[in-house]
Amino acid sequence: MVSLKGQHIYLRALEPEDLNFIYAVENDTSLWSLSDTQTPYSRFTLTQYLENAQQDIFEAKQLRLAICTMEDTTIGLIDVFDFDFKNKRAGIGILIKDKANRFKGYGKEALELLVNYCFKTLHLHQVYANILEKNEASLRLFEKNGFKKIGLKEDWSFDGQQFSNEYLLQRINN
Repeated sequence: MVSLKGQHIYLRALEPEDLNFIYAVENDTSLWSLSDTQTPYSRFTLTQYLENAQQDIFEAKQLRLAICTMEDTTIGLIDVFDFDFKNKRAGIGILIKDKANRFKGYGKEALELLVNYCFKTLHLHQVYANILEKNEASLRLFEKNGFKKIGLKEDWSFDGQQFSNEYLLQRINN
Protein backbone atom coordinates (compact mmCIF):
# COMPACT_ATOMS: atom_id res chain seq x y z
CA MET A 1 0.00 0.00 0.00
CA VAL A 2 2.49 2.56 -1.16
CA SER A 3 -0.31 5.11 -1.58
CA LEU A 4 -0.82 5.07 2.19
CA LYS A 5 2.60 6.45 3.07
CA GLY A 6 3.07 10.09 3.94
CA GLN A 7 5.98 12.24 5.09
CA HIS A 8 5.71 11.49 8.80
CA ILE A 9 3.32 8.54 9.10
CA TYR A 10 2.00 5.60 7.15
CA LEU A 11 -1.17 3.56 7.33
CA ARG A 12 -1.06 -0.23 7.38
CA ALA A 13 -3.33 -3.21 7.82
CA LEU A 14 -3.79 -4.52 11.33
CA GLU A 15 -1.46 -7.28 12.52
CA PRO A 16 -1.78 -9.79 15.39
CA GLU A 17 0.89 -7.75 17.19
CA ASP A 18 -1.60 -4.86 17.43
CA LEU A 19 -3.66 -6.75 20.03
CA ASN A 20 -2.31 -4.86 23.08
CA PHE A 21 -2.72 -1.47 21.37
CA ILE A 22 -6.30 -2.19 20.30
CA TYR A 23 -7.11 -3.67 23.71
CA ALA A 24 -5.90 -0.45 25.39
CA VAL A 25 -7.91 1.75 22.98
CA GLU A 26 -11.13 -0.26 23.13
CA ASN A 27 -11.06 -0.48 26.94
CA ASP A 28 -10.19 3.15 27.66
CA THR A 29 -13.49 4.44 29.03
CA SER A 30 -12.49 8.05 28.30
CA LEU A 31 -12.67 7.20 24.58
CA TRP A 32 -15.98 5.35 24.62
CA SER A 33 -18.05 8.43 23.81
CA LEU A 34 -16.17 8.73 20.51
CA SER A 35 -17.29 5.32 19.29
CA ASP A 36 -20.53 4.70 21.18
CA THR A 37 -18.84 1.83 23.03
CA GLN A 38 -20.56 0.83 26.25
CA THR A 39 -18.84 -2.37 27.33
CA PRO A 40 -15.24 -3.52 27.58
CA TYR A 41 -13.75 -5.95 25.05
CA SER A 42 -11.90 -9.11 26.02
CA ARG A 43 -8.54 -10.08 24.56
CA PHE A 44 -10.26 -13.17 23.16
CA THR A 45 -12.87 -11.10 21.29
CA LEU A 46 -10.22 -8.75 19.93
CA THR A 47 -8.02 -11.69 18.89
CA GLN A 48 -10.95 -13.04 16.88
CA TYR A 49 -11.51 -9.58 15.39
CA LEU A 50 -7.86 -9.39 14.30
CA GLU A 51 -8.11 -12.83 12.72
CA ASN A 52 -11.02 -11.59 10.60
CA ALA A 53 -9.68 -8.08 9.99
CA GLN A 54 -8.11 -9.16 6.72
CA GLN A 55 -11.52 -9.50 5.08
CA ASP A 56 -11.92 -7.50 1.90
CA ILE A 57 -13.64 -4.12 2.40
CA PHE A 58 -16.28 -5.10 -0.15
CA GLU A 59 -17.24 -8.07 2.04
CA ALA A 60 -16.72 -6.60 5.53
CA LYS A 61 -18.07 -3.11 4.65
CA GLN A 62 -15.33 -1.65 6.85
CA LEU A 63 -11.57 -1.23 7.03
CA ARG A 64 -9.47 -0.39 10.08
CA LEU A 65 -5.85 0.67 9.61
CA ALA A 66 -3.08 1.40 12.08
CA ILE A 67 -1.47 4.84 12.00
CA CYS A 68 2.28 4.41 12.43
CA THR A 69 5.22 6.78 12.65
CA MET A 70 8.17 6.23 10.33
CA GLU A 71 9.89 4.67 13.36
CA ASP A 72 7.20 1.92 13.26
CA THR A 73 5.41 3.06 16.42
CA THR A 74 1.64 2.62 16.29
CA ILE A 75 0.02 5.85 17.47
CA GLY A 76 -3.57 5.53 16.35
CA LEU A 77 -6.29 3.95 14.28
CA ILE A 78 -8.26 5.18 11.30
CA ASP A 79 -11.43 3.53 10.04
CA VAL A 80 -13.59 3.34 6.98
CA PHE A 81 -17.06 2.16 8.02
CA ASP A 82 -20.53 1.81 6.50
CA PHE A 83 -18.82 1.23 3.16
CA ASP A 84 -21.55 1.52 0.52
CA PHE A 85 -20.11 0.71 -2.90
CA LYS A 86 -23.45 1.07 -4.69
CA ASN A 87 -23.86 4.66 -3.54
CA LYS A 88 -20.10 5.25 -3.49
CA ARG A 89 -19.83 6.55 0.08
CA ALA A 90 -18.38 5.62 3.45
CA GLY A 91 -17.85 6.99 6.94
CA ILE A 92 -14.44 7.81 8.37
CA GLY A 93 -13.26 7.85 11.98
CA ILE A 94 -9.83 8.55 13.43
CA LEU A 95 -8.15 8.29 16.80
CA ILE A 96 -4.67 9.29 17.93
CA LYS A 97 -4.38 7.39 21.22
CA ASP A 98 -1.97 9.37 23.39
CA LYS A 99 -2.37 13.09 23.98
CA ALA A 100 1.40 13.50 23.52
CA ASN A 101 0.98 12.54 19.82
CA ARG A 102 -1.92 14.89 19.13
CA PHE A 103 -1.58 18.30 17.48
CA LYS A 104 1.58 17.22 15.67
CA GLY A 105 0.00 16.83 12.22
CA TYR A 106 -0.24 13.03 12.38
CA GLY A 107 -4.03 13.03 12.28
CA LYS A 108 -4.08 15.53 9.41
CA GLU A 109 -1.68 13.43 7.37
CA ALA A 110 -3.52 10.18 8.14
CA LEU A 111 -6.87 11.69 7.17
CA GLU A 112 -5.45 13.07 3.92
CA LEU A 113 -3.99 9.67 3.04
CA LEU A 114 -7.22 7.83 3.79
CA VAL A 115 -9.48 10.29 1.96
CA ASN A 116 -7.18 10.09 -1.07
CA TYR A 117 -7.34 6.28 -0.88
CA CYS A 118 -11.15 6.38 -0.67
CA PHE A 119 -11.48 8.64 -3.71
CA LYS A 120 -8.71 7.30 -5.95
CA THR A 121 -8.55 3.60 -5.09
CA LEU A 122 -12.02 2.77 -3.82
CA HIS A 123 -13.61 5.23 -6.29
CA LEU A 124 -15.96 6.69 -3.70
CA HIS A 125 -17.91 9.85 -4.48
CA GLN A 126 -18.18 11.02 -0.88
CA VAL A 127 -16.99 10.38 2.65
CA TYR A 128 -18.55 11.54 5.90
CA ALA A 129 -17.86 11.75 9.61
CA ASN A 130 -19.96 11.99 12.77
CA ILE A 131 -18.30 14.23 15.36
CA LEU A 132 -19.56 15.41 18.73
CA GLU A 133 -20.17 19.15 18.84
CA LYS A 134 -17.83 19.51 21.82
CA ASN A 135 -14.94 17.75 20.00
CA GLU A 136 -13.52 20.96 18.58
CA ALA A 137 -10.15 19.46 17.65
CA SER A 138 -11.75 16.79 15.45
CA LEU A 139 -14.11 19.29 13.89
CA ARG A 140 -11.14 21.51 12.95
CA LEU A 141 -9.21 18.51 11.61
CA PHE A 142 -12.01 17.42 9.29
CA GLU A 143 -12.95 20.94 8.20
CA LYS A 144 -9.31 21.68 7.31
CA ASN A 145 -9.45 18.56 5.14
CA GLY A 146 -12.38 19.86 3.10
CA PHE A 147 -15.28 18.37 5.08
CA LYS A 148 -18.33 20.58 5.52
CA LYS A 149 -20.86 20.53 8.33
CA ILE A 150 -24.15 19.52 6.74
CA GLY A 151 -26.27 18.85 9.79
CA LEU A 152 -26.52 18.92 13.55
CA LYS A 153 -28.11 15.96 15.31
CA GLU A 154 -29.44 17.36 18.59
CA ASP A 155 -29.19 15.33 21.81
CA TRP A 156 -27.72 12.52 19.69
CA SER A 157 -25.32 10.87 22.14
CA PHE A 158 -25.87 10.10 25.81
CA ASP A 159 -22.79 9.55 27.99
CA GLY A 160 -24.72 8.31 31.03
CA GLN A 161 -25.18 11.79 32.46
CA GLN A 162 -26.02 14.17 29.63
CA PHE A 163 -26.91 14.33 25.97
CA SER A 164 -24.54 15.81 23.39
CA ASN A 165 -25.11 17.15 19.92
CA GLU A 166 -23.29 15.57 17.00
CA TYR A 167 -22.37 17.11 13.65
CA LEU A 168 -22.55 15.26 10.36
CA LEU A 169 -19.71 16.33 8.09
CA GLN A 170 -19.35 15.41 4.45
CA ARG A 171 -16.75 15.72 1.72
CA ILE A 172 -17.72 15.17 -1.88
CA ASN A 173 -15.12 14.28 -4.49
CA ASN A 174 -15.50 16.80 -7.30
